[in-house]
Amino acid sequence: MVLLRSSFFATLVLLATATSVPRAMVVHESRPAPAVGFVHTGVPPADQELTLRIALKQNNIAGLEAELLAVSTPGSARYGQHLTSEEMLSYVTPSSDTVTAVNTWLKEHNLTSSVVSPAGDHLSVKVPVAKANSLLGTQFSVFTHIESGETTVRTLEYSLPADIAPHVDFVGPTTAFLRPSQGPKFTPFTSERKRQSSSCNSQINPTCLQSIYHLPTAAATHSASHHIAVTGFIDQYANSADLKMFLRDFRPAVTSSFILETLDGGVNSQSSGSAGIEANLDVQYTVGVATGVPVNFVSVGNNFNDGVNGFIDVMNFFIGQSASARPSVVTTSYGFDERDLTRAQLTSMCNTYMQLGALGTSILFSSGDGGVSGSQSQTCTTFVPTAPSGCPYVTSVGSTQGTTEVAASFSSGGFSNYFPVPSFQKTDVSGYLSAIGTQYRGKFNATGRGFPDIALQGVNFVIASNGQEGTVDGTSCSSPSLASIIALVNDQLVAAGKPTMGYLNPFIYSAAGRAALNDVTSGSNPGCNTNGFSARAGWDPVTGLGTPNYTKFLAAALAA
Repeated sequence: MVLLRSSFFATLVLLATATSVPRAMVVHESRPAPAVGFVHTGVPPADQELTLRIALKQNNIAGLEAELLAVSTPGSARYGQHLTSEEMLSYVTPSSDTVTAVNTWLKEHNLTSSVVSPAGDHLSVKVPVAKANSLLGTQFSVFTHIESGETTVRTLEYSLPADIAPHVDFVGPTTAFLRPSQGPKFTPFTSERKRQSSSCNSQINPTCLQSIYHLPTAAATHSASHHIAVTGFIDQYANSADLKMFLRDFRPAVTSSFILETLDGGVNSQSSGSAGIEANLDVQYTVGVATGVPVNFVSVGNNFNDGVNGFIDVMNFFIGQSASARPSVVTTSYGFDERDLTRAQLTSMCNTYMQLGALGTSILFSSGDGGVSGSQSQTCTTFVPTAPSGCPYVTSVGSTQGTTEVAASFSSGGFSNYFPVPSFQKTDVSGYLSAIGTQYRGKFNATGRGFPDIALQGVNFVIASNGQEGTVDGTSCSSPSLASIIALVNDQLVAAGKPTMGYLNPFIYSAAGRAALNDVTSGSNPGCNTNGFSARAGWDPVTGLGTPNYTKFLAAALAA
């Protein structure tokens, strides 16, 4: 198998477009090679059907960002006044000129689009490979992921007519080589290990989290007004029997379960042996920690056509819900390396988080488990930022360990290569960079958005899976646990007649927000043959600003 070299690819494009493209084309997106781990293995049949997703330019995304900050920044006169769907959509719905131009171009190729997003900014088009090659001035190829053997149809470059390009953010799936990172490894208990589980320094369960972070044990009182959404991908299924086993052993007073929602052909098999370690972890540490708060497990199937494994689809699913059905907190324990997507693709994805945040939903992502080497441990010469953690509109969650908390060595963190430092974080990032001086110069983008924002316990979490109990590690432990804490805060806010928290980052980085966090100053996140970044006083790219003290966090939220 041979990597598709740029010169060879250019020849293929020339042959494919010399007679079939009727007007001037410009390269819209390109990458020099497939993502790490993929190789070129052939050409797909000309009649193989592709479903293309066309992301249209939104009419005023800068205006929406200003609105998001206005309703999310403590001290603002509009703090907490989340936008309605109509208000939010007015900023992102494409102009009529954009819609007309793109649909006219498609009709010239005898193609018809369908709208697949609430704002009308995403169109779907079914097209055979041969016509897709002509439409986009490219040559789609088959690429194989070496480790898994999975194949995918992608290209390294595509073009658009010069007059259409200004109306389009990206077309996918084209240059995205995205596989969600591997889930946590489950280590079943032996009888000896289980007997040694009394200390929260050796194993974490819901009672430990309640003790470490001062969480309430009483049930939420306004559960009809808000809920947590746990997203599930790559055929990860949350098992009801495992949840019952977990609650029986660690939260016997909790008798609730989760509600299933699906999209893109998602299911949630309950057959023997089908339970997903990731899905079980996420559900058990939301149902089992956010006492009395409803939890929806959202299973995203494999019929996605957004080019990014359903990550955009699931956000549009939430955006399209009514205000009463929409979650107040979303937690996702899946991610990938930033370099697996182009800047345009990741920016479009990031903008969907901005939309949902403006509607009042807190969006949490685990930061990854590879330290500075990315979503998982790998060989590298420069540090590998993860995604979507680099997007400033999500709250990136790192990991700690121990009752006297130190950074977990796997906690991914660093600086985005795509997104600049957001205004709320500039002082913190500048301070950290000044403290480390020239260390690792050239290995990371010193002008990029820093992550994670916050951290939580992430080592030796006890879960039940496929009828066994055991432990897992990872930032996948941290994100759902933080979602539970935010949901418990939201319940008290609703009880006080206040809105839910919504987009968290401006609050976390405010004086009141950071005062409600326990600063973690020890540990590091090694990778890429280095010791990685070090935790230190204030913000750092290992544990963010630290871990939450629920009592202080709630008081700050009520006072904001």
